[in-house]
Amino acid sequence: MNIFIIGGGIVGLNAALELQGRGHSVTVYERSEGGSVAASYGNAGHIATEQVEPLASQAMIRSAFSRLFINGGALSLPPAGIAKWLPFSLRLMRAARPETFARGKAALSGLIGEALPAWRRRLGNIGAADLLREDGHFVVWETPATAAAGLKAWRETDTGTATWREADAEELAALRGFTTVPVAGAIRFEGTGQVADPRRLLDTLAETFTGRGGKIVHDEVTALRIEDGRPVVGTAQADAAVVCAGVWSKPLMEGLGYTVPIVAERGYHIESVVPSWPQGLPPVVFEDRSMIVTRFESGVRAASFVELNKTDAPPDARKWQRLERHVRDLGLPFGDPSKAARWMGARPTLPDYLPGIGRAKGLPVYYAFGHQHLGLTLAAVTAERVGAMVDDGVVPVEFDLARFQ
Repeated sequence: MNIFIIGGGIVGLNAALELQGRGHSVTVYERSEGGSVAASYGNAGHIATEQVEPLASQAMIRSAFSRLFINGGALSLPPAGIAKWLPFSLRLMRAARPETFARGKAALSGLIGEALPAWRRRLGNIGAADLLREDGHFVVWETPATAAAGLKAWRETDTGTATWREADAEELAALRGFTTVPVAGAIRFEGTGQVADPRRLLDTLAETFTGRGGKIVHDEVTALRIEDGRPVVGTAQADAAVVCAGVWSKPLMEGLGYTVPIVAERGYHIESVVPSWPQGLPPVVFEDRSMIVTRFESGVRAASFVELNKTDAPPDARKWQRLERHVRDLGLPFGDPSKAARWMGARPTLPDYLPGIGRAKGLPVYYAFGHQHLGLTLAAVTAERVGAMVDDGVVPVEFDLARFQ
């Protein structure tokens, strides 16, 4: 078949390679050359196999006030974006009901359980196994009180296939050696991972795809038409299409009659090239500051924030400034944080914090978007689900957009 993939981010490129490997002729449409505004590029590089509990939960709702940006937390609800985040929040509260949360957790657990094996298969297939690091990650607390509360919370949390233990003396010494603040406690996760560099990952996926005969068209697709039972983009027609355009999937699917209550969950990072960063140190989550710091081949990145907003709203410079302040206060070997590169991008998030993966009813149109914080984590396994839908008709009904209709 001739298949269009709309969206050339981490999910779209994985889907393109999967379908190409199954013998299809694939064209990818990507709105921005280089993709630097996309969450696929700006993420923390963390393969979060521990996050099997959807964030749409009673616990998250109870803690929302303390997590607000104005209270020092990561959650931001800008007044100018109320038309976006208020209806989303009301849907989230419905999705957080215990019975709905339990179903979502079961569905997400099954998908996340295959995340790392799927990444091994994908990177092995493209000859880039070195892009995957399976060294786990650390969670750090700065006071005895937050350490005790954090340990209690993690003991009560289902982490799926990932496990954790309290950091040993050697690990604590290493953590205390690269920050000037006290480290009162830490845990180390095992069974999680990271990518060596998000930019190299995206470039390698794209270069492999085009090297095997695929085509990437840098053009924004604003409408997906159906003519004679076939999807049409511009003047080009295909046998099938897969919508993988993140937050920009909404108008495409709404044009096909779907309700898509997605929100732009915007994150921020700062990045600096620092040769002195401890070699081999996996990602470190400073939980008291809601910040994760990851060393990549290209530099060290500090990332945070959950800003529910309009996709095209201007960035909030206060968030970069807070990241800079955290890095400075922690005394991290980050160089001058005020000179670090700044980035902001939109995670595509649905109210129940489950992805949308399925097929448009009666049409040769498939979709895979809405992966919120788990786009990198779930990209490879989602692509395998897309391949099974297209070739075998196996639709993962637990992720179908029918749940919002």
